Amino acid sequence: MKANPAELIALAKRHLYPNYRQRDLIMDHGQGVYVWDTTGKRYLDLYAGIAVSILGHGHPRIVAALSEQAKRLCHMSNYFYNQPNIELAARLCELTGMQRVLFGNSGTEANEAMLKLARSHFYEAGERERYRIIAFENSFHGRTLGSLALTGQQKYRQGFGPLPGVTHVPFGDLAAVEREMGPDVAGVIVETVQGEGGVLPAPPGFLEGLRELTQRHGALLMIDEIQTGVGRTGRFLGIHHHKVQPDAISMAKALGGGVPIGAMLCREELAGALPPGSHGSTFGGNPLASSVGLAVLAEVEAQGLVAHAATLGAYLHERLSDLQARLPSVVAARGQGLLQALVLADSIDARSVVTELREAGVLVTVAGAQALRISPPLIITKEQLDEGLAILQAVLEGST
Repeated sequence: MKANPAELIALAKRHLYPNYRQRDLIMDHGQGVYVWDTTGKRYLDLYAGIAVSILGHGHPRIVAALSEQAKRLCHMSNYFYNQPNIELAARLCELTGMQRVLFGNSGTEANEAMLKLARSHFYEAGERERYRIIAFENSFHGRTLGSLALTGQQKYRQGFGPLPGVTHVPFGDLAAVEREMGPDVAGVIVETVQGEGGVLPAPPGFLEGLRELTQRHGALLMIDEIQTGVGRTGRFLGIHHHKVQPDAISMAKALGGGVPIGAMLCREELAGALPPGSHGSTFGGNPLASSVGLAVLAEVEAQGLVAHAATLGAYLHERLSDLQARLPSVVAARGQGLLQALVLADSIDARSVVTELREAGVLVTVAGAQALRISPPLIITKEQLDEGLAILQAVLEGST
């Protein structure tokens, strides 16, 4: 017997920790690019669980992978190998140009592993004064204390005390990075597109410049691909838009298509940086999540979804640019592939616009202070995008 939605929400308000801004509705099920709440209302999902559900909802390949692997083996711990995890590691190395993969359960965990990798690499090499990391203002890398130290937004860091060992400089400013480089710098961590910071692509030449600087100073270049990876930007990785091969990469979100997984990938030369016992994860690399990761990658390849994201991303950007030219409430359209944003004027309450869109049956999120982030499933069609954009335009016209 289904519970009454009002009773469930009351129960949630009594017992769930109140650290999320959750709306008084309960999502019940999804199919493709649509989801339904418990009242039966349908929504067009233009944010895919924050760039996670790249195959949409209820995808048969993910359902089959979950079902078949659950019948065989869900979990055994990392005391043993499991076949899906080995195959996923090999496939990720093939797609990224890296040689080693360490699995966890989230993007935060992947970045935590990458931070420890950088510091431990130099510790093991006898350069124990090298521990400082250069990161960027407006960045987002996670919420554990280590990944939070990397995050360049004070609103996320407030209240958690000093988080030492990281220097933040303006995103896109190579001169600022060079000023901060020194013999104590272990590495630089950067997003190819600052997603949570407002969907800000790296300026031309910036990532190439970081690669040159880090190599010249003997530091590592670490790329956070958590929101941009697995085809989101129209290439398999965001870094593939640039002529740069980093030392390490973090991935998560889309890799599991909705099932928790994270991965830290690195060059062979860094394989000894985290010796046995120095890092680990109870659930990282479990056969269930690994099977789904393999299914996601196989479907992305079979359906040509990376190229699809490039084509539809260009169309989406064109349509958003048209809205920018037409509506006084919009000050910018920016993004890459199917990670795009409309930046609203300061006079517009962005969260109120998100609420109006939800009431009209379209789901988007706010990134940064004023950006409406659009990151739909990669399976979305041009007609479905047009459906959402028509509603978006109507709502924004009503906001001016």
